Amino acid sequence: MNLLGMPKVLAEVTSPVNGKIRVLKSLGLGVHIQVQNLTQSGGVVNSVWRKALREVRKLNPDKIKRCLVLGLGGGGSAMLAKDLWPGVGVTGVDVDPLMVELGKKYLGLKGVEVVIADAGDFIQSAVKNSDKYDLVLVDTYLGDAFPEKFERESFLVRVKKLLSQDGVAVFNRLYWGEKRPQAMRFAARLERVFPKVKYVFPEANLVLVCYN
Repeated sequence: MNLLGMPKVLAEVTSPVNGKIRVLKSLGLGVHIQVQNLTQSGGVVNSVWRKALREVRKLNPDKIKRCLVLGLGGGGSAMLAKDLWPGVGVTGVDVDPLMVELGKKYLGLKGVEVVIADAGDFIQSAVKNSDKYDLVLVDTYLGDAFPEKFERESFLVRVKKLLSQDGVAVFNRLYWGEKRPQAMRFAARLERVFPKVKYVFPEANLVLVCYN
């Protein structure tokens, strides 16, 4: 923190994928990574995922052995999963290697199998290989934009195919202003694919917990 109480900039880089990325440290949020002035990893995002994953743990306290994170970013959700389910094997997929490297350097990202790839391409191959996961976390934002290809029913069906018999898929969506109707339309699409969808409202987000 500086004398004015403003966040301290620990690093600032430009990514061909995400554009301007900043690593900040503040008194209230600790170390966090921002893209386009929106926190992507650490800080408030950890609070969002912590609330959502605790909901999952209530029903699946011991059954999560394999976890897939689509949109690994700095790794906050992956590390929370490792805390809640000790011994879980986590695979994290992200299209931006710079975000992952910043997560390793500043947010303590470790013990995760990292794959640098497009999430859509990854799961297409994973479905062909009949891979199965007990928990799939989806947070594929670029800045504040959720790419349309990750809203398509074909993508959602592939995510469902990756789940084990009692598997759970969790989707994070922003939920403020014009993002609210977008999130609710997406939720309706999930309800056509998954037999049960639970709505969780942490911070300014809607997290959709989908049961196989």
